Amino acid sequence: MKHPFFSLIVLAALAVGAVFPVAAERADRDKPMNAEADALRYDDLKQTSVFTGNVVITKGTTIVRGERVDVSQDPQGYQQALAVAAPGKLAFYRKKRDGVDEYIEGEGERIEYDSRADTVKFIKQAVVRRYNGATLVDETTGSLIVYDNNTDVFTVDGGAQNRTAVNPTGRIRAMLSPRGAASAPQPAAAPAPAPSLRPSTTLGQ
Repeated sequence: MKHPFFSLIVLAALAVGAVFPVAAERADRDKPMNAEADALRYDDLKQTSVFTGNVVITKGTTIVRGERVDVSQDPQGYQQALAVAAPGKLAFYRKKRDGVDEYIEGEGERIEYDSRADTVKFIKQAVVRRYNGATLVDETTGSLIVYDNNTDVFTVDGGAQNRTAVNPTGRIRAMLSPRGAASAPQPAAAPAPAPSLRPSTTLGQ
């Protein structure tokens, strides 16, 4: 059944931008960061690391991939990371949502992560998808997508940088699946009545 009022709210949000609630795996914040790359340049004095060549960063359930990833750490121990894609490709981000079998995946020419603000930015050709297990349920594209772990919300902006041959207006695009309520348990089927026997006046063989 369609809900016209809900459709109007969604269309109004898509006209200028959008805000969607999500929830990330909180335990990832305390997990160590592991990295694989073709090369690494580490500056202990500045607390910076530059990984280049097919970089893969993992931190708990979080995965970041790019051609180059710059990681820095401030005196308070907060980390900032910038992932840059190779020409013609997109950097990649994936994280499990908290308490459910759902994952958030995102891509962009650049991905910026700030552990102090606990936000992720997908910049240029940005796309964010939500999966329930292996099933795609939501997908949003825009010029800039900001994913805020603190408020469990991500925002999407369009603009001239989002214009392509298939989207000449540069407006954001979203495919949002409704959240289905858990189905109520079905009542147990009544047992079939036992067959009744009728007396017979003849003898069978």
